[in-house]
Formats: sequence, structure tokens, C-alpha cells
Amino acid sequence: MKAELVWSVGARLGEGPLWVPERGWLWFVDIKQGVLHRFTPEGGARNSFPLGGQPSFVVAADDGGLVIGSDLQLFGFRPETGLTPLVAVPATPGDRTNDGCVDRAGRLWFGTMHDGERDATGRIWCYRHGAAAPEPLAGGCVITNGPAVSPDGAWLYHVDTLAGIIWRHALHDDGGLGPGTRFAEIAPSEGHPDGIVCDAEGGLWVALWGGAAAVRYSPAGQRTDRVALPCAQPTKLALGGRDLRTAYVTSAAIGLDPAAHPHAGGLFAFEVAVPGFAAPKVAL
Repeated sequence: MKAELVWSVGARLGEGPLWVPERGWLWFVDIKQGVLHRFTPEGGARNSFPLGGQPSFVVAADDGGLVIGSDLQLFGFRPETGLTPLVAVPATPGDRTNDGCVDRAGRLWFGTMHDGERDATGRIWCYRHGAAAPEPLAGGCVITNGPAVSPDGAWLYHVDTLAGIIWRHALHDDGGLGPGTRFAEIAPSEGHPDGIVCDAEGGLWVALWGGAAAVRYSPAGQRTDRVALPCAQPTKLALGGRDLRTAYVTSAAIGLDPAAHPHAGGLFAFEVAVPGFAAPKVAL
């Protein structure tokens, strides 16, 4: 598995890649420049939508649009109309949204983190259709990442990035979570675990910030793959392409010397053996 640069987009903090199979689009954000990007592999089209704020994740919605988390707010988005406020996130002032995903019941799961990366105020939240506000259900760390939900809907994973721990909870039918158990631990010498995504077998891919690599774990927590990346700070993978076997990887240039890291902030791709699965849509 060899990674290649597919868009030298120069993201300060690229994040949140989402593959939309029915359109053949890859969406992702640049948190610190406040931009939503769209890449179309078939034909190579590249589009950018300035949003302002700090958009941190993008997920598909069942009304045909998108839902974006930014600062402490959830928004609907369509390219032709822009952002529409949905609901505020009642998190600690000074926090912001980070990563997000959707489970098979259409519930939105996302993290918040301390924007200054000092205080352990980060939480994992769940937003359900019709709710007045999202509900915090897990976390308690400085930088949350993930969450990701297994393809059978049985497990929810999330990351304590600074501690190097990937946590796993049983995900109940009513949206409740079982106690967290340590699924994997990553030594600081390998980098910091960042965004995660599950594949069709329930394997878990994690990007290693500062480690210039992505690694895969089996559902049993055994490491099965490691892919070196031509960027020091990969942030998250999405599994897409025609057969869902192309891993698209966002990355960050923030804090790096451009002369020493010419591809930092780019979008990368490599092929995987186990395909992904179509991401569920948020119920609005």
C-alpha cells in the first residue's frame, strides 16, 4: 500500500473526510481556514466553499444535504444556500466541535475539545432527531477524536489523542453506551492517534498525527496494517472510490516548516484490501 498526493490543497488543519458514494464526492474541511472542500476523483474536479468559523466535521443528512459541526454549533449545508443553523452545542465555553460520524439509526455522534488544547473538557456527544440539544455521553479529555461506529452498529470507538488511547463502548439500540474499555494504546514514539474510521469487516483505521502513518486494527484489537504517508500530520481517513477500497487521508500543515514538509496539508490516497461501507445519514 503506497500513498500518493491527490490534491495539494495546503490545509492548515485538514479534517473530517466524508465519501458520498451516490455522487462520487469526497468532502472534507480545513478547520483553521474555515473552508469546506469537495474532491471528485472521476474527472479531478476540486471545489472549495468558504464557511468561516471552525468547521470540524461534515456528515451526510437524510434530506440530501450535509450537517457540519463548527465552533459550538451544528449547521445544515447545501452548496446553493450555504449554512443553516440547526442547534447549539451546550459545551464548555472555549471548546469547539472536532470529529463526527453517524450510526445506523441516524444519530449523530461527535466530539468537542478544548480549543487551546489545555483543559480536559472534551466530550463525546449524541444528537438525535427532534432533540433540543446534543447530549454528552462519554469523554473527559483534552482532545477527542473519532468517534466511529462499527458496521453492525454494535460498537462505538473514540480517541483520547494526548493519552494515546482508543476507547470502545457497546452501543445499545436506544443510543446508550456501555462502559468504555481500552481497545488500543499507541506509544508517543509512534505519533498521536487522531481520526478513526471502520471498514466493512469492523477493522479500525487510525491516522497517526506526528507519526506520518495510518494503522489498521482488527475487531479484536490486533494491528494488521501500517501505511507510511508522505505527510507528518495525517488527521483522518475515509474509505471511498468506486469499490470503497481507496483510503483518502486528510492532513495538516499547521506548525510545520513548508520547506521541510512540502506536502503538508495535502489530500492523499492509497488502496486497501478491505473495503469501507456507505456512511449512514443523519436523521433530520
